[in-house]
Amino acid sequence: MMMNFDFTPEQEMLRSTVRKFVDKEIMPYIKEWDERGYFDPNIFKRLAELNLMGVCIPEEYGGMGMDYNSLAIVCEELERGDTAFRTAVSVHTGLNSLTLLQWGTEEQKQKYLVPQAKGEKIGAFGLTEPNAGSDVASISTTAVRDGDYYILNGQKTWISLCDIADHFIVFAYTDKSKKHRGISAFIVERTMPGFSSKAIKGKLGIRAGNTGELFFDNVRVPKENLLGKEGEGFKIAMSALDNGRFTVAAGAVGLIMACLEASVKYCHERKTFGKEIGRHQLVQQMIARMEAGLQISRLLVYKVGFLKNQGRRTTREASLAKWIACDFANQAADDAVQIHGAYGYSNEYPVERYLRNSKAPVIYEGTREIHTIIQAEYVLGYRQDKPLRKMLPPWNPDSVKL
Repeated sequence: MMMNFDFTPEQEMLRSTVRKFVDKEIMPYIKEWDERGYFDPNIFKRLAELNLMGVCIPEEYGGMGMDYNSLAIVCEELERGDTAFRTAVSVHTGLNSLTLLQWGTEEQKQKYLVPQAKGEKIGAFGLTEPNAGSDVASISTTAVRDGDYYILNGQKTWISLCDIADHFIVFAYTDKSKKHRGISAFIVERTMPGFSSKAIKGKLGIRAGNTGELFFDNVRVPKENLLGKEGEGFKIAMSALDNGRFTVAAGAVGLIMACLEASVKYCHERKTFGKEIGRHQLVQQMIARMEAGLQISRLLVYKVGFLKNQGRRTTREASLAKWIACDFANQAADDAVQIHGAYGYSNEYPVERYLRNSKAPVIYEGTREIHTIIQAEYVLGYRQDKPLRKMLPPWNPDSVKL
């Protein structure tokens, strides 16, 4: 397969569709939603109407069947509106639905993936705990086999869509003596007795997103809801993060794009010392830094999508894209506030929200520090990816649903 830097007509149409959606359904309301800390669940209904909840899921499982870079396009454009809505798609599609596509049985795909791809049900992902972030092996949630069920007990935190999602992929120890090899993955339904959730308030950014905690109090999960095999949970989680990091990096590209658009507009409107501020070289330096970050990050993201389309593992490439794109987005947002001066410090302009939103992606799904270690270990030969029992399927160009 030749590498092609041009978007297909279908991808261009998709970008236009999502951009129009963002301009109409998000931009007019996001300032108020952010101030109120309100997530509008109706956004999912409207995304589903546009077939965007399963854009890269094969048509046989209810999706559009577009390629993986089409998912990146959706994430870019949604984050241009606000990080909260890209996060929702990252979690629903990237972390949950693609994990079901990769690891699920046919029965699990029919029961959970199909309605999620259609947007009839919402999926989320439960890995992080109060004492287990980057150190996944430190999770304390347990799953004890009891006949035809597993009994789940524990807690998850910083879970996006905690109060909204219908289905959760949850990780728990089935055998703690085996350390990370004793972690297993389960599909948990919100309606299962003993499950509860609670939102976290007072966040620095992504205030228009629903984030919080999950609680499992003797939740009885049918054995059929074991995802993969017992003890495969760590591998499943890491492969899911490959997909999640891809979407986070794509979203960071969208945030850089938003910062650049807002800053260029302001550079032409604001005048100092008798000329547009865009004429000042130190301002141009910040604009140039944003443009470089945009182009570099976009290339890294679309390389990951290119490899995914071929069915290749992307752990190394997704890590690099996530690290670099999120750092560039954080820098772009900081520069955007600086360009706007005192006005950038108020919510009269969107750049202060961009700066607040830009910090979380530098932390979640692997901090920048974790990703620097990952990249160094690849270069030094200390880290090597081994084949997985199940791989994310390559893109089939014949499966596109228009």
